[in-house]
Amino acid sequence: MIKLNIKNKYAKIIIISLSLTIAIGLYSYIKEGELIIKSNSTEVSKIEDGENNKYKLLLEELFDHRNKAILDKNEEGLKELYEVDKKFGLWAWEHEVKKMKYLENWSSKQGVKFNDIKAKVKIKKVKEKEEGLYGIICTVSTEYKYSYDKEPDIINMCRIGTYHYINVKIIDDQYIITKEWYTDPFADSLNLDNIKSEDIKNYISMQKPTILDLKQEQIKAIEYAHKYCGAAADEENGLKFNSNYRDYNPEGGDCANFASQIMFESGRFKKNDTWNYADGAGTKAWVNAQAFKNYIVYSGRGSLIAKGSYEDIYKEAYNLRPGDFVAYEKGGRITHVSTVTGLDSKGYPLVTCHNTDRLLVPWDLGWSDKAIRFHLIKVHY
Repeated sequence: MIKLNIKNKYAKIIIISLSLTIAIGLYSYIKEGELIIKSNSTEVSKIEDGENNKYKLLLEELFDHRNKAILDKNEEGLKELYEVDKKFGLWAWEHEVKKMKYLENWSSKQGVKFNDIKAKVKIKKVKEKEEGLYGIICTVSTEYKYSYDKEPDIINMCRIGTYHYINVKIIDDQYIITKEWYTDPFADSLNLDNIKSEDIKNYISMQKPTILDLKQEQIKAIEYAHKYCGAAADEENGLKFNSNYRDYNPEGGDCANFASQIMFESGRFKKNDTWNYADGAGTKAWVNAQAFKNYIVYSGRGSLIAKGSYEDIYKEAYNLRPGDFVAYEKGGRITHVSTVTGLDSKGYPLVTCHNTDRLLVPWDLGWSDKAIRFHLIKVHY
């Protein structure tokens, strides 16, 4: 148990949302390991393997404590990991509490139980900002295991990769978080109201495993997506994007670029003047989520299965197969696309994508806000 004396309690503080531009800029700096901590005007320094392992183990122990508190729905246990008498530590804790409640809400709707949450950390850089206070840039690969209530012995796995800038104090060989910034994969759903989930849960519970009969091009698409999904990929693949393609995260997001790559690298679809990547740049239809969705549908390379709120179209989602994709609409615009690369034990579609990096994640997890509309697209392999 991590001991931390909390002397002050603050009234509820409204968390200030960072703008999209700041979030994207921060993400790109963290991802490339180039963020400069301004303390004493010195750059963050790379660390030797021995030191790397020390910080890696301490951080993984910290995230293990955090994930256990989330699984146990233990707000006070979560609180012990943060310097909550300072505003940045308090805000970081409050954010994780929201995430914990969202996961509880989603799992109730889905009729599942999260069995385990395990994080692996890859340290990029570390700087001792002052005695006992460290700024750390790291990549975190978090694996979630879940099972359906009526099938507790069948374990499903999904993985999410995130890029963090975190300030920590070391107290009794344990880390206490004083500040944390990362692109949260659940950010679009943290204000989710409790939905009327009993009918949804009953419908999902009645579904059976789906037997897939895939074409070779679909198999190649899956293999490519799983290899190059960045921080969510298997460690043996280097947790990286394909270096043959430009990373568009610093310019607004890489999701459509990655979805286009998956389609092209399957061998089924050829480039053309509208949908193209060459000389280190992609056309609008290749890299922009709205343009990508429109091109696939209007070109005849794909067709719309359904669109609407989650409650409107969740039954139709069972028609999705690997190689198809889901487009996510906010404020009348498509802001994200994910490619289906598998189905779980109930035939529920699982997606793989960039922004944030996901591997075989349930298609609506992190996107369940009532303001979001989904476009389910069948790709004609």
